[in-house]
Amino acid sequence: MQNRLAIPAILFTFTLVGCGQPQQQAGPGNQKQEVEVVQLQPEPLQLTNELPGRTVDYRQAEIRPQVSGILQKRLFEEGQQVEQGQLLYQIDPASYKATLNSAQAGLARARAIQHNARLKADRFKGLLNSKSVSQQEYDDAEAALMQAEAEVSIAKADVQSAEINLEYTEIRAPISGQIGRSAVTEGALLTANQQQGLATIRQLDPIYVDLTQSASELRKLRHQLENGDLDNTSQADVSLKLEDGTKYEQKGKLKFSEVNVDPSTAMVTLRAVFPNAEGDLLPGMFVRAQVELGTDPDAILVPQKAVAHTPKGDASVMLVNKDDTVVSKVVELGQVRGQRWIVKSGLQAGDRVITKGLQKVQSGAQVTVVTAKSASQGG
Repeated sequence: MQNRLAIPAILFTFTLVGCGQPQQQAGPGNQKQEVEVVQLQPEPLQLTNELPGRTVDYRQAEIRPQVSGILQKRLFEEGQQVEQGQLLYQIDPASYKATLNSAQAGLARARAIQHNARLKADRFKGLLNSKSVSQQEYDDAEAALMQAEAEVSIAKADVQSAEINLEYTEIRAPISGQIGRSAVTEGALLTANQQQGLATIRQLDPIYVDLTQSASELRKLRHQLENGDLDNTSQADVSLKLEDGTKYEQKGKLKFSEVNVDPSTAMVTLRAVFPNAEGDLLPGMFVRAQVELGTDPDAILVPQKAVAHTPKGDASVMLVNKDDTVVSKVVELGQVRGQRWIVKSGLQAGDRVITKGLQKVQSGAQVTVVTAKSASQGG
């Protein structure tokens, strides 16, 4: 009797165990992976473009003699600052003074002949009415006066030319700036408009910086400005980084861009001007410039840690759609700003981008969403 009761009890125990196993396995399978997202919002952003460039002197004047002669004096120190009009070289003026004296004497003679011709013409004019002189004699006197007046004009021009040549024996600075080394010394024979320059003056305050930008980027920027996508109401500011990485303290202004494209590089030259009172910038220095292009009032930025790259090298992010389903999206990125990328295309305001939990989800998965406090915090 006891054995008969024991067998059903054992069977009942196995039945309870078998029924409990499916309940324990089903529970964990229904849990969704939790991810953290940031919801993208538009924000105003000052856009800049980093361009390579070189410094170029603001003005440059190569000094050459305009008359020939022996150099008597050099009146400057190499490397010093010179002012416009300052005397730099003195050519021996003796022969040019003699030429001027001769021209002045010729003018005096011409004026004397003119005076005599005028008196004769006036006298013949008074005698013409009384028939004391013929009309032909009067006409000859008038012609002689006109010729004398022409000789005076020629003599005046000779004097002016001699004065100019004498003045050119003093070679003066055409601009203010820093003068370089002298190519000649006292006693050298100089020739008018010779090929070899005597010295070069460079104005370095302010100073130019020539930048290069691709024609396609410049065209895109102009298109954005014309369409009102960028707000640029003032002349663009430019900041510099020197070759050793230090930042130049003074800001410059973008002045103009070339109207032609270099066919070999497809680049356009932009020119900026910078103050250079301390002389820190010298011609020929390599620099990198940050050009302020304008303000994008509705820029979209995505945290860097939300961005991955496909095997082809394209940037991509994981989004969570309105059904809390993961979607992979290829995007085009611009510059880095802090911990975020500027988005050129592929994302829009309101998109929810996954920033945490990316390794545990894949496209098409259902997830539980935790929203970060801000997009910048998510970055």
